[in-house]
Amino acid sequence: MKLVDSHVHLASDGLYEDAEEIIANAQAAGIVKMMVITLNPEEFQRAKQLKAKYHDLLDIAYGLFPSDLHEMTEADWNAFYAITQDEDVKAIGEIGLDYHWDKEHAQLQKEGFIRQIKQAQKLQKPIIVHSREAMQDTIAIIQNHLQGKGLMHCYSGSAESAKVLMKAGMDISFAGPITYKNARALVEVPPVVPLDHILVETDAPYLTPHPHRGKRNEPRYVTYTFEKICELKHCDSEALSEAVLANYKRLFG
Repeated sequence: MKLVDSHVHLASDGLYEDAEEIIANAQAAGIVKMMVITLNPEEFQRAKQLKAKYHDLLDIAYGLFPSDLHEMTEADWNAFYAITQDEDVKAIGEIGLDYHWDKEHAQLQKEGFIRQIKQAQKLQKPIIVHSREAMQDTIAIIQNHLQGKGLMHCYSGSAESAKVLMKAGMDISFAGPITYKNARALVEVPPVVPLDHILVETDAPYLTPHPHRGKRNEPRYVTYTFEKICELKHCDSEALSEAVLANYKRLFG
């Protein structure tokens, strides 16, 4: 099978020093595509260096994380506009809303989310969306401002919200939490997501799936999330593998 990790922080401090080993592990596990999420210029340059060596394996996304927006200067925004025009940037993300870490600046987060969506549409690139404890505001902004396509990363909302988001142009990506014993509501979501709207990810180095929870996450562990999705959808693994890869290519080219 050919597997995909649609969201990994490979250029972050938590993984970059071991990137060569992590990539080798991923390839041994059957991973043929990884979307490297970068959230600042330093991470972007690291990702560019990795992509120069692993051209067909790695793609790059760039975005400003919601809880960082209150610290952004206009110089930071200018850097964002410049970097997102790079031909190696296949998506704008991760962007969105996070009221868990920073509810104080909710309005600023909304404004920054919309600003980044507009840049994505100007460049005709998809968005990768982070939403934590902010689903209703996330949905409203996507419905009112997105005219392209995108991906809900590490989806944590309800089945009904997933249906609304798919109608608004979003695909749904599942990460390690779908494997957790306390994921009672989340396990109801994959059955309502059609094969042509589903992706899988690790969000490494975070959210390591069961049975490795507590260890540092890395792309090879996407297999556990993939297997759980197969179980929940009563889906043949080969069919899901083909669908996820096709969805990835449709979204990111």
